[in-house]
Amino acid sequence: MASCCNSLRLEGLFSSAFRSSKRPSNPIPTPSSSSSFSHLSTHDFPLKNNSFSVSHSRSFTIKASSSSTTIAEPEGIKITSVPTKPIEGQKTGTSGLRKKVKVFMQENYLSNWIQSLFNSLPPEDYKNGVLVLGGDGRYFNREASQIIIKIAAGNGVGKILVGRDGIMSTPAVSAVIRKRKANGGFIMSASHNPGGPEYDWGIKFNYNSGQPAPESITDKIYGNTLSISEIKMAEIPDIDLSRTGVTKYGNFTVEVIDPVSDYLELMESVFDFQLIKSLLTRSDFRFAFDAMHAVTGAYAKPIFVDKLGACLDSISNGVPLEDFGHGHPDPNLTYAKDLVNTMYSENGPDFGAASDGDGDRNMILGKKFFVTPSDSVAIIAANAQEAIPYFQGGPKGLARSMPTSGALDRVAEKLGLTFFEVPTGWKFFGNLMDAGKLSICGEESFGTGSDHILEKDGIWAVLAWLSIIAYRNKDKKPGEKLVSVSDVVKQHWETYGRNFFSRYDYEECASEGANKIIEYLRDLASKSKAGEKYGNYVLQFADDFSYTDPVDGSVVSKQGVRFVFTDGSRIIFRLSGTGSAGATVRVYIEQFEPDASKHDMDAQVALKPLIAEGLHRKGETYSHHIKKH
Repeated sequence: MASCCNSLRLEGLFSSAFRSSKRPSNPIPTPSSSSSFSHLSTHDFPLKNNSFSVSHSRSFTIKASSSSTTIAEPEGIKITSVPTKPIEGQKTGTSGLRKKVKVFMQENYLSNWIQSLFNSLPPEDYKNGVLVLGGDGRYFNREASQIIIKIAAGNGVGKILVGRDGIMSTPAVSAVIRKRKANGGFIMSASHNPGGPEYDWGIKFNYNSGQPAPESITDKIYGNTLSISEIKMAEIPDIDLSRTGVTKYGNFTVEVIDPVSDYLELMESVFDFQLIKSLLTRSDFRFAFDAMHAVTGAYAKPIFVDKLGACLDSISNGVPLEDFGHGHPDPNLTYAKDLVNTMYSENGPDFGAASDGDGDRNMILGKKFFVTPSDSVAIIAANAQEAIPYFQGGPKGLARSMPTSGALDRVAEKLGLTFFEVPTGWKFFGNLMDAGKLSICGEESFGTGSDHILEKDGIWAVLAWLSIIAYRNKDKKPGEKLVSVSDVVKQHWETYGRNFFSRYDYEECASEGANKIIEYLRDLASKSKAGEKYGNYVLQFADDFSYTDPVDGSVVSKQGVRFVFTDGSRIIFRLSGTGSAGATVRVYIEQFEPDASKHDMDAQVALKPLIAEGLHRKGETYSHHIKKH
């Protein structure tokens, strides 16, 4: 994988603007047959390895102050009003509220946000209703589970369905909400961000159709965090989350459920498990899955081994740990390096995959071959109807996030399907799915999914790819050469062309400098004119992406600055909302190549002219502008 250090012009673009930003790391070299992702921050994790199999306790409670008042005692449950004050900085990003663990452990920090959520919902959306609770197993989830349960009871929720040990992947939470017709659900996760006492924690709320809460709700939550004065807390004992079963306190019920069963049942209804099993049990096919000591460790053995017949040793890092085994649970070429090294070894497996902290992201690898997320969703969409029973009638529509490459657009055009380009954030897909307009969608940030739930789904993507490979090889006899992952991708490129794509991340930047450069880029885009030349590239348009939701008419703006050229090439700058500290600036570079003779080029080589003629020339201007501030 090519490091951003190799692009001195691009590196120089930000050096004067973001004095506190992380320097580029040295990621794994990208093979010539794949695109590049550079995650430009490397962390060291000197943490104690906390496993759920280790018995230890921590104490974190909300204590009713001397001024707390009893406000109700419905059927024996004492509910108290705990005085509190607004706490700054509780505005949710694209995937909920994420901060360092120590921030959430401050007095009433989490409680304020949870109570503000209930203050933002219509009473009929939770009173005497059912809510789901689950998380990725990271540090602080156990304490947070008890807080959330007590505040839910204090606000009149009738029942909480919580995963055993507080474990439940984000896709599984969505599946349980939908199957059990719950009113919504809490997801305790900071997704792909590292975990442990010194690292990250997060919380988000999904609505009754299983999709992330819309901005109309998250904006209300933030507004209520600015005026909150009390927390409604039920005085009930902590719930034993280590075993399944039902606990009742008056008219309030907590049911600890198996986190896997409902999700597994859904996967069996979507895919042909016998077809996949026929592939995974072949003597000439080897499979590897890296759960990264994250939540999918709880799902990998029941699904891939017990149901589909894969060997037990095909699962690595399969035990969920509170600090993810001192790792960074982000399934990409940098952080899933053990899997990458295995897949690029001389006798590597035929198929490899990894998932992230909360199980909603994925990385797909073939033998010595990396599939970019942008290509992955396009290839799944192109093959879904023939390989996946759920899509036997054909997909309804396709969609991608704006920064994701245009590979999916070409599939939609060829198949005659409705296509949508949306801002980053799965909630925008959810609205389209809920309205029956969308079947398959994806983001360049390793998120892929469909309308089986209204969340991205890492294991779903792995099963989709296994279905495609199994379908292509269903008639192959032992000893015959199998159609490989790289074969599938290259055949796709021959049909649709290749979109070379690369992303550069600048993490934990000084917020002021990050905002200044984005504001300058917005101004530059507004003044740019069609026909301007960037070396060999001719500008088609430049803008700051905005989106009008075709379902509810809501409008979001300032979603990323785009410079789009007449040949389909693009340069995009965007501030990310998924970090827990500082600002993250992402730069996306894309170029379409229809010539099959050039499809095996290294992505950095293919993109070099665009980087040189676009970023370098304009980059000097950006740096000069920032220096003036």
